Amino acid sequence: MRYSDGQADGPSGTDTDHGKDGHEGRNENQDGGRREGRDGGGYLLANRQTEAGERFDAFAALFDPTTFRHLEGLGVGPGWRCWEVGAGGTSVVSWLAERVGPTGTVVATDIDTSLIAGAARPPVEVRVHDVGAEEPPGEGFDLVHARLVLVHVPDRERALRSMIKALRPGGRLLLEDADPALQPLLCPDEHGPAEELANRLRHGFRRLLADRGADLSYGRRLPRLLREAGLHQVEADAYFPVTSPACTVLEFATVRQIRARLVAAGLATDEEIDQHLANVASGTMDLTTAPMISAWGTKP
Repeated sequence: MRYSDGQADGPSGTDTDHGKDGHEGRNENQDGGRREGRDGGGYLLANRQTEAGERFDAFAALFDPTTFRHLEGLGVGPGWRCWEVGAGGTSVVSWLAERVGPTGTVVATDIDTSLIAGAARPPVEVRVHDVGAEEPPGEGFDLVHARLVLVHVPDRERALRSMIKALRPGGRLLLEDADPALQPLLCPDEHGPAEELANRLRHGFRRLLADRGADLSYGRRLPRLLREAGLHQVEADAYFPVTSPACTVLEFATVRQIRARLVAAGLATDEEIDQHLANVASGTMDLTTAPMISAWGTKP
């Protein structure tokens, strides 16, 4: 779960084949595919790459407060049955497990469960699952949540239908996804060569994501999609960090993870990437991510 833009452009390796700034959303599947992200060489931001854990930790630092605020507002509590789609890391799964307690259930799914396997103890069940291609792992859920996931799923429509199908009447759906097209820059304050280079590399990253099927403007569509799917009481908001230490961590991890692909595609040289990483390490730039849009509604 959980790019954007790599950033939020999403996590890539999320429940779908992902298809995850990035995530993130995979992402920009917007990726939807990030894939799906397969380009001969596999996922663009796969969970098993060494940088994936760093990216998920950064996502948690950036987006957990927003996610937890929404989950609290939806009333998650003891005894609830929850499905965490494209879990990726463990922060949201652990929060849900504490809230639902021993009488509840948290089903955490992903196409690659390597980073959440350690959370598989009551009330958490961890399952390998592709939300864009398989039937839901159960029905009658009180809550279904996905963060930076659908943007990376090739068949987003099927995934959305599956998540709604899994809810009980009166159950709540919370979807959170990136919208890189709404704010495409790594450095909105582009006041010098370092920021110009950063934004050019970010453009290259999004090119890679888009080439894998990412929908770079998916986030803004969430409220309409929930209404069209028949949900009631639909609301939405957005979170956009202007600068944060977590954005720096996320950028380091993301660039290292996609470096070879940027060079192979002719989107950057090794020298440019080295210069960019040095610029980021200097701490003199304000780095951001794509906005994360959260939308929620109730199944009638």
